[in-house]
Amino acid sequence: MHRRVRIAASVGLHARPAALFAQAAAARTEPVTIAKVVDGVAGEPVDAASVLGVMGLGAHHGEEVELTCADEASLDELAALLEQDLDAAPA
Repeated sequence: MHRRVRIAASVGLHARPAALFAQAAAARTEPVTIAKVVDGVAGEPVDAASVLGVMGLGAHHGEEVELTCADEASLDELAALLEQDLDAAPA
């Protein structure tokens, strides 16, 4: 299953947001990949549980990524996470 989502974090998937996202992806029982979408085409996917892989995508605020996972509930949760500003200070 695939899901496309826009990055809400003000700094994109850099440092803290990438670490929070990778940690959530690593907690899944099914493997999850993430790919940056450019001109409507998903690029080479990386392991979503890898902080360096996620940061290496160079995904910025407002850009689109494609998540892939066999578990729809995981896709829903991870997509919802990316739709939050993960760089905002915790409440």
